[in-house]
Amino acid sequence: MMVLAIIIPYYKLSFFEETLKSLANQTDKRFKVYIGDDASPENPLTLLNQFHGKFEFVYHRFEENLGANSLPKQWERCINLSKEEEWLMILGDDDFIDEKLVELWYSNFESFNQKTAVIRFASKLIFEETNTISEIYSHPIWENATDSFYRKFKHLTRSSLSEYIFSRKSFLKYRFYDYPLAWNSDDRAWLDFSENKPIYTINDSVVYVRLSDINISGKQDNNLAKSLSVISFFKFLIKQKLSFYKNEEREKIVRFYENEINKKRNLKISEWLFLLFFYLKYLDFYSIKKFVKRFLKCILKRNE
Repeated sequence: MMVLAIIIPYYKLSFFEETLKSLANQTDKRFKVYIGDDASPENPLTLLNQFHGKFEFVYHRFEENLGANSLPKQWERCINLSKEEEWLMILGDDDFIDEKLVELWYSNFESFNQKTAVIRFASKLIFEETNTISEIYSHPIWENATDSFYRKFKHLTRSSLSEYIFSRKSFLKYRFYDYPLAWNSDDRAWLDFSENKPIYTINDSVVYVRLSDINISGKQDNNLAKSLSVISFFKFLIKQKLSFYKNEEREKIVRFYENEINKKRNLKISEWLFLLFFYLKYLDFYSIKKFVKRFLKCILKRNE
């Protein structure tokens, strides 16, 4: 029985052939691909015709471009093209997978089935500008989603959408949160979808994630939207997940949130009070004392 759907939100033709080749080269063909064309000006049908019979796929062109306004909504309508498959993978149209990814997913199935809703693979970055490939990013076989995000937060690892497989059940329960540019939308998904169960990692297979000047990660002109996403995401993290961290980690998270706002403007009184609540609930006297000093200093400056 086929239980795996690979979803491709398509827009760019530049590297799409490599994506399709990696699917055609899979040693295990127990998957179905659903390609959702986001009203792209680059028609992929000629290319797709070359892959008929090499793996099972469905292509659908949407007449309205949605990704420019909301990538998470584009991901979701592409997922809606799929049918009964229990597990979903969203693969970028400029990323690709090694030939044994699907085979290893099925061979590990009994190890994670009923134990988690989120599975990930090792990854490598392709830097298009320099034509280089990064070292491999591997992970603990079992790891709490909160710990995984904290490692990313501290720049000890990386993570993006393409290297994850998740259950349809968890997706339907939580969906993707619509942050600007979808920045942190995937991070929140793994925190939500996992439902406080650990993520299972298959390190023997690699997803190749491309960074170029034509994708969002490679662009430098979206800083404001990214900053707004980060602030919103960290507010969620503090409200919903702070209890899962150690005291030192908690302070770093709340200080980061405070500093991100301060980069753009002064904190509002409501934001100071929001942070004070969590300082009092989770942090030690010394941390609270420093926080109160910063708060009072800000109030005094406003009254000058």
